[in-house]
Amino acid sequence: MKEIINKYKSVIVQIATPYSTGTGFYLKDANLIVTNEHVIRDNREVVINGEGFEKQMTKVIFSDIRHDLAFLQPPNIIEAPGVDLYLGKEMERGEIVIAAGHPFGLKYSATQGIVSNIDEEKNDLIYIQHDAALNPGNSGGPLINKDGKIVGINTFVIQNGNNVGFSLPVNYLQKTIEEFQASDNDQIGIRCSSCSNIVFEKKADGNYCPHCGAKIQMPSKIDEYEALGVSKTMEELLDSMGHNVGLSRIGPNHWEILEGSAIIKISYHEKTGLIMGDASLCSLPKDNINPLYEYLLKQNYEIEGLTFSIKENDIVLSLLIYDRYLNMDTGMKLFKYLFERADYYDNILVEEYGAIWKNEE
Repeated sequence: MKEIINKYKSVIVQIATPYSTGTGFYLKDANLIVTNEHVIRDNREVVINGEGFEKQMTKVIFSDIRHDLAFLQPPNIIEAPGVDLYLGKEMERGEIVIAAGHPFGLKYSATQGIVSNIDEEKNDLIYIQHDAALNPGNSGGPLINKDGKIVGINTFVIQNGNNVGFSLPVNYLQKTIEEFQASDNDQIGIRCSSCSNIVFEKKADGNYCPHCGAKIQMPSKIDEYEALGVSKTMEELLDSMGHNVGLSRIGPNHWEILEGSAIIKISYHEKTGLIMGDASLCSLPKDNINPLYEYLLKQNYEIEGLTFSIKENDIVLSLLIYDRYLNMDTGMKLFKYLFERADYYDNILVEEYGAIWKNEE
């Protein structure tokens, strides 16, 4: 099982939109990134990140609300092994399965469970029911059998259901890939939710299905996301500081910035009005920690507007501001200071106090 889990680490793809985060996986033979439709819904482009390529924007090239499937255009260069879909005999209850995922903000995870039902029917589709632990960010990730083959796509869980998860069997995915790739040209497509035919952009009758006349919306026709209110101010700040706003979005009112060697996560909590900037720096050393603690306590006394804390093994530098005080001038001053200090302290903590770089953990 360990070998299977390690293999899928570079196959799993992180997906983020202004509305949600989720998981996808790369199919080398089909040259597609597969995920759930609900993960990318209402987006023409999404942010993807993975072990075999750099964080980047990519297009949604197919959406299928009926099967809750979507395909993304993969990067030009992606280093990932080929993985197989399981198209053999029907699965059996009691079989061991692994659910793999990698939502933004969390490390790669894989949980083991067993199949409890192979013919759970919902909305005229048959699902695999299993008890491998899932969280909302795992949506779109693969369900894998003991032979390392994909048997399903993790789609939804029962809230408060004590690890009751459901995965779309892989035969639905295989059939959809075949239909999608039947087109001679690289095209953007959608499955009509009325007649279930796949409609390609070049053959669509405007915004209507050419088969049944139902209204459809191609992924490429979806309006680009536009932030409002405090989020808009926050994104204008990031843009004015030279950061790619589209790449920084990791969910509703959440952004992630790489500044030097430090990772800064910014979140806006509308209910409380708090805007939080947390710069995740290096990790604590294994030995001789007291001098580092003393340095952090001294800095907390001396630096203005920022606070050091320890979260698990990470050293975090934080900024707090209420939305009513946020404007371009104050925001620029405060966040620019946070970004500069984060990179500065990261270097000092490693070079002078023996802390550990993130990429060396």
